[in-house]
Amino acid sequence: MSDTPIALYIHWPFCVSKCPYCDFNSHVREQVDQDRWRAALLADLAQEARELPGRRLGSIFFGGGTPSLMPPATVAALIEAATMHWVAEPDVEITLEANPSSVEAARFADLAAAGVNRVSLGLQALDDAALAFLGRAHSVREGLAALDTAQASFARVSFDLIYARPGQAQAAWEAELDRAIGFGTEHLSLYQLTIEPGTRFATLAARGDLVIPGEDAAADLFEATRAITVAAGLPPYEVSNHARAGAQSRHNLTYWRYGDYAGIGPGAHGRRGGLATVRRKKPENWLAAVDRNGHGIEASDPLEPQQRTAEALVMGLRLAEGVDTARIARLGGTIPDALVDARAVARLAQEGLILRDGDRLTVTPTGMPVLEAILRTIVA
Repeated sequence: MSDTPIALYIHWPFCVSKCPYCDFNSHVREQVDQDRWRAALLADLAQEARELPGRRLGSIFFGGGTPSLMPPATVAALIEAATMHWVAEPDVEITLEANPSSVEAARFADLAAAGVNRVSLGLQALDDAALAFLGRAHSVREGLAALDTAQASFARVSFDLIYARPGQAQAAWEAELDRAIGFGTEHLSLYQLTIEPGTRFATLAARGDLVIPGEDAAADLFEATRAITVAAGLPPYEVSNHARAGAQSRHNLTYWRYGDYAGIGPGAHGRRGGLATVRRKKPENWLAAVDRNGHGIEASDPLEPQQRTAEALVMGLRLAEGVDTARIARLGGTIPDALVDARAVARLAQEGLILRDGDRLTVTPTGMPVLEAILRTIVA
């Protein structure tokens, strides 16, 4: 049994509407049986607790979908149950993703009372035309009012922005980012717009009706983003995540450092040692499975050693701190030199894209814009 704390992910799959760029497991439903869903999530949680007995709990993350649509009483019940199943760390981080609508912001005080101590707010843009393009239901004014409420309600606040939008000039993005930094949050998640398969944006792109910035323009925006956030004291600790010292998302660091995490709710994934779990994806199918079996697990499969090391490398090299190849090699029962293509690493190091210092392997700031290509090149 590992002595390191685990992370718990709770998926709430419902949204008011489906954003055109979103490929997450989110669904629009006119009605949700809240009592039934609370009971099912508690049952699914109890199953994970049986599989991970005696562990400490470092973080809880309510994701979605739109978990700020959950009744605060359901959030409270899940937090209470999780901290009964496992011993919570004294500074346990409890994050909830929230949409910045006035309706949901009105619940922030109750969500804080339920135990949430960190909120991640989906502002996405500080321009009303951009919000309409992204399919968001809130205005800039409404979003900033929700941000004010969040900062008054929660100890820790982060928000998301999407950039590299069609036609977005670098100067316009820099001004938007400067404005965002001025709101004083400790953490920002800054994502380049990507076209994900199966989304409405993918359909538009296939018809030629949607064109996002090319690789060179996107790289310029990426580098400008990093320069601005570093100067403001919010350096990137992961490809798209920026934080003041000590304000990094501890929950997400568990994923990127390849720690153990439990995932409950529709479509949620988990990693328990060398075991990969996945829940049934469609809400109705997950709910029926919980009613039938007491949990929503669709598959629980052992990972081959090479799968574990590859996953750990791919996740860990997203981090500014890089990876400890000796630790990862132990996961696969191998040696550090067997994890990566040594010749490729040496070549990329000469090009200034990667750094190898003993067992520590790190993608440099110059290499981060082409991280995906680096991973394809070096991962054995």
